Amino acid sequence: MITPIKFTLPEAGRDHIQGSIDAASALLEYGDFECPACGAVYPVVQAIQEHFGDNLCFAFRHFPLTNVHPHAEHAAEAAEAAGAQESFWEMHDMLFENQQALEDEALASYAAALGLDEVKLIREVVNGVYAGRVREDFKSGVRGGVNGTPTFFINGERYDGPRGLEPFIAAITEQTGRYAT
Repeated sequence: MITPIKFTLPEAGRDHIQGSIDAASALLEYGDFECPACGAVYPVVQAIQEHFGDNLCFAFRHFPLTNVHPHAEHAAEAAEAAGAQESFWEMHDMLFENQQALEDEALASYAAALGLDEVKLIREVVNGVYAGRVREDFKSGVRGGVNGTPTFFINGERYDGPRGLEPFIAAITEQTGRYAT
């Protein structure tokens, strides 16, 4: 049996989490808001969450691939700035649903559409207020062996299988069974 690496498990107080930290299963995604593959798997993750309900803890960490995605860093920082205004997940969804428009002006319009203080959000993004937080996520991904996006960990173990709904459900169910007592 492979022992999960601690930093590949969602952490209360550190990560943006949907569901209970004490849920039977944990799914952690390292993602990039400008990554087409991340955008393609976004609805699959939503379906996984719906399938498992309260039995799943989902966490998202930033892994912006700035070499190929020039707006990924600011998008990640905008999500963090929205989080400071209690709207991380709303911005997370907005960014994935509008991947083709992630320039600063678009980020401000998304903040306004969510009822956030868009001037404050863009000021924080431009000034790099959350750049350190995004770098922390990136570094934790590197330590966990992440080298591309999206990368998933189920109950602390890396999942490299197919990204369809049924394979994910099977993998989460299998991983959860391994740790059931």
